[in-house]
Amino acid sequence: MTRPPARARFGTTELTDEQAQRLRRAVRLEWISIGTLALVVAAMGLVAGRSQAMRAAWVEDMLSLLPPIVFLVSVRIARRPPTPRHPYGYHRVAGVGHLTAAVALLGAGAALVVDSGTALVTGDRPQIGVLDVLGTPVWAGWLMVVVVLATSVPPVLLGRMKTRLAEELHDKVLLADADLNRAAGTAGLVTAAGVLGTGTGLWWADAAAALVVSTSVVATGVLHLRSSAAGLADSRASTYDDAAPHPLVREVETVLRQQPWVRDVGVRVRDEGHVFHVEGFLAPAAGTVPTLEQLAAARRRCLELDWKIADVVLAPVAELPEDQVPR
Repeated sequence: MTRPPARARFGTTELTDEQAQRLRRAVRLEWISIGTLALVVAAMGLVAGRSQAMRAAWVEDMLSLLPPIVFLVSVRIARRPPTPRHPYGYHRVAGVGHLTAAVALLGAGAALVVDSGTALVTGDRPQIGVLDVLGTPVWAGWLMVVVVLATSVPPVLLGRMKTRLAEELHDKVLLADADLNRAAGTAGLVTAAGVLGTGTGLWWADAAAALVVSTSVVATGVLHLRSSAAGLADSRASTYDDAAPHPLVREVETVLRQQPWVRDVGVRVRDEGHVFHVEGFLAPAAGTVPTLEQLAAARRRCLELDWKIADVVLAPVAELPEDQVPR
């Protein structure tokens, strides 16, 4: 007898067929990204020469390999069910991976800023030589420009596809990866401009371009460092890009207020990585004592709102604990 295929899940949260399909697509895109970026890094390393801008773009491409690796590892670990030692499951591994990628971006970007800034201040003039192509001398800068522009296209296309999946899967590691991929287009244009500027006699153009690229890496690192640190510090559940409070927080509160026996509601929603953990404080109407069936029905309604709601804990209280549920 053939066993049915195992359903995709995060911990005890079973994904819908639609979400499972999106997760498989994200995993497939990340493997494609690793293969593509490996080729990009090899090509950039071959032509970088002594150009500061090319080396900065090359390092950025190498850093772009980190988020897809972190994503693949975190998704695999997050599938593990809860254990006595990890009663909440392994969802937080996504946050740890997000923090790891952010710190790597920030550290490497800062090193690049120092390197390119020093070159700009000291007036370091890059030497871009001449290549012999079939007996014809060709300025090596042209090869650099062609390679950097050509290798910028695939990451940008991959980044656009990942951004939508990051929103649908509520995965901030995938978003960090998409941000880096999308930035490859701008970095490629800036790097090409720096190389061409050097070729026209603007000695500072190469270092200036490297400084712009490395500053972009630092900015991306800072953005995701703040996001990952806030998530690990149990900040309010927000949208995948931290632009606003997640709408599910309000939806959970609305569902609980709709219970006929509820007078007042306070809700805390914790982002565990891919899924949410909800704590609801319910003040019953005067003279009402909720039954176990009523509490179970309210909890079930919350769980049915969205696949991201993995667990709901409801606590009947005489009055809302204002110190625990800030308004």
